[in-house]
Amino acid sequence: MTRPLGIILAGGLATRMGGGDKCLLPLGKGRVIDHVVARIAPQVAGLALNANGDPTRFADLDLPVLPDSIDGFAGPLAGVLAGLDWAAGQGATHVVSVAGDTPFFPRDLVERLRSATDADHPIALAATPHPDRGKTRHPTFGLWPVALRGDLRAALHDGLRKVVQWTDKHGAATVMFSVDRQDPFFNINTPEDLTFARQMLTEGV
Repeated sequence: MTRPLGIILAGGLATRMGGGDKCLLPLGKGRVIDHVVARIAPQVAGLALNANGDPTRFADLDLPVLPDSIDGFAGPLAGVLAGLDWAAGQGATHVVSVAGDTPFFPRDLVERLRSATDADHPIALAATPHPDRGKTRHPTFGLWPVALRGDLRAALHDGLRKVVQWTDKHGAATVMFSVDRQDPFFNINTPEDLTFARQMLTEGV
């Protein structure tokens, strides 16, 4: 597998933050999105942002801004599809997705997702241990083959919205990441989460 492209998923409605773009909230010396870009850019061959609305609000990032091609805020899979369509135009075979509101994900994310895929497991999703149910999957953090974009498009047009319902159909592999001091897939949903993220940043997470 050649080095994949990357897509940052930032197309949600951010209702628990009162709307707007969570990824543009201030965090440390930059914004949440700046931390996300700093983590994923070294791991991929190229990078784009999935977001809806006026793309000029992201102009300073100097990244392609890809809107959903499925109407009605169809969820993260619509963002994955936008990334796959973009990657197909670039001649790439795979895309790695990361969430735009999760600034502390692993720096070896892509390497480990790539190592988990094979002919029987074309998709790989990140997960962390859970004391009760064994694991928590983080389906916005995945490795996706461009070859499945037609299948995904059809599923979305048929009304599919739940990520794992589609990935399980295709035998997705699960890659477990450890939780040391904090969950590396902690995401910012509320003002309290943003305060906690600032604390994590000062602690060097």
